[in-house]
Amino acid sequence: MSFQPVLLWTDLLLFLLLGSAVLATLHVRANPPLREAWRRVGKRPTGMAAATILLAFVAVGVLDSLHFRPLLPAFEASSADVTPSGAAEAAAAEAMYSTEVLSLLDHLLAPLRLHTEKTYSAPFAAQLFQREAMELPDGRQLRGYPRLVHGAAHLQQPESEQAADIAQRLARAAGQALLAWLVIFAVLASLVWRGSGLRWGEIARAMLSARTVLAWRAALLTLGAVVLIVAICLELAPLYHVFGTDKVGQDVLYLSLKSVRTALVIGTITTLVMMPFAVALGIAAGYLGGWVDDAVQYLYTVLNAIPGVLLIAAAVLMMQVVIDTNPQWFDTAAERSDARLLALCFILGITSWTGLARLLRGETLKLRELDYVQAARAFGVKTPAILRRHILPNVMHLVMIALVMDFSGLVLAEAVLSYVGIGVDPTTISFGTMINMARAELAREPMVWWSLAAAFAFMFVLVLAANLFADVVRDAFDPRRS
Repeated sequence: MSFQPVLLWTDLLLFLLLGSAVLATLHVRANPPLREAWRRVGKRPTGMAAATILLAFVAVGVLDSLHFRPLLPAFEASSADVTPSGAAEAAAAEAMYSTEVLSLLDHLLAPLRLHTEKTYSAPFAAQLFQREAMELPDGRQLRGYPRLVHGAAHLQQPESEQAADIAQRLARAAGQALLAWLVIFAVLASLVWRGSGLRWGEIARAMLSARTVLAWRAALLTLGAVVLIVAICLELAPLYHVFGTDKVGQDVLYLSLKSVRTALVIGTITTLVMMPFAVALGIAAGYLGGWVDDAVQYLYTVLNAIPGVLLIAAAVLMMQVVIDTNPQWFDTAAERSDARLLALCFILGITSWTGLARLLRGETLKLRELDYVQAARAFGVKTPAILRRHILPNVMHLVMIALVMDFSGLVLAEAVLSYVGIGVDPTTISFGTMINMARAELAREPMVWWSLAAAFAFMFVLVLAANLFADVVRDAFDPRRS
């Protein structure tokens, strides 16, 4: 085996969340009220378009969560030639794996990851962004803009050839995107057609003319835009630095794609940590009342009284001291940075449950006075059973709405915390670290703007899609809007 699988803690939690999503989908299909609520989400073109974009980001995050350690190049040939009699040599070779932890996304984006330049270069540039001393063939020294090692290296005369080359590759990408979109459309139409009792052509025309129950046309148009962007990147990114390079010559498009996983981890795992605190304490405070209500209110009032950034900064600094004083806990730098990322998720979750808990407390105060809850108490039904059967199901729409809406806020929180230096590990690629590095770049003359623009564009699309999807979910699950 030329690689050794590596399972980080955040990988495990993300896969558990994906498994939970699959189980939740099966539960929704077996529950008519929930199925109808999600059907209302699918009827909205905005919801289907936003869901398509979010699924594209999730796909990038999943590819970046399949980690492995590659075999060192010096041992690849020896491990391939090992015979059964050389079992000891084979064991030794299998143990010699690189300390660098890569992901499947790193493997797929190897041209972007490995094609580093010396320093800054602008998008689609063929030369460095800053002047350097160059030696002419006759031995004289001249200050100019050297050619890039990888960017536009396939062109002899970039000034005259680049425009035609990019146009040709854009046309090829458009053809490939159209072909891929037609294949995807045929597959989706076939899935919708099964069991409908109509002809396939009728289903296809209904999907394109928005005459289906779900807003398939909006999803298909959004998917077409995503496929076109992917096709353009596949054509241009191996040959050009589409978003330029940063200070150390890394491709900015590669850094932006790597930041997607960090944003998803912050947004999803933090909600997983926050939900048990908010649900348990909010429902307990609202239903039990008395000293329990007073204690919970006192707790979240104290937490809200402390400035959030200061509380998170103190917790992150204490956690960093623990990590620095125990280096033996981690075999690789990736495990160390993953531990800090996971700790940040727990810190954000523990400090951000108060808003949802207050909302659930108020809703529970209203529900406990309803007739069916009072009847259950009069018949001697135990409190845990009442909470499980009557209270919890009637507040889950609030939990769903709050969690979806909090996702975008947590993504922005990571960017802000990393910007002030108390976020993820500096070796972890994230939108916040990209924006933090762009601070000095904006002060240069001429200004280096593309790192900030790329991070802003990716984060803007992710947060906008999450907010639009949250609005649709709120409208579908809120009983007062049904």
